[in-house]
Amino acid sequence: MSKVAVIYWSQTGNTQQMAQAIADGVTGAGVECDLMEVSAVTPQQALEYDKLALGCPAMGAEVLEESEFEPFFTQLEGQLGGHTVALFGSYGWGDGQWMRDWVERTQSTRANLLDEEGLMVNETPDAEALEVCKNLGARLANA
Repeated sequence: MSKVAVIYWSQTGNTQQMAQAIADGVTGAGVECDLMEVSAVTPQQALEYDKLALGCPAMGAEVLEESEFEPFFTQLEGQLGGHTVALFGSYGWGDGQWMRDWVERTQSTRANLLDEEGLMVNETPDAEALEVCKNLGARLANA
């Protein structure tokens, strides 16, 4: 059985709440899961996992966080082929362009993208959104 990594960056805690719910969904499905902030893992360590849930909120002009998460993903993306990947994050403005761009980048790596739209939550996730996150974690565990 493969192990899952949930790796995220969060400024306000919204994406962190999503990450925790996804990890809960993975473990609830009976699969081992490591929940890590992006600063605690290298791209090489992330590639040791068959399945990855990557989380980052929209920043600035709808981009990935630029000081930690973007450099991490830039190093990781060229090596994602063959991995199952789920993308998630929160946003407070815009229309989700950051996620569409991120999905497109991930699809170009030939990774097995779990959801072709990524999982976005506007602002703080409510109980319903957290349940969707848990379901994503369970689907990732069983993918």
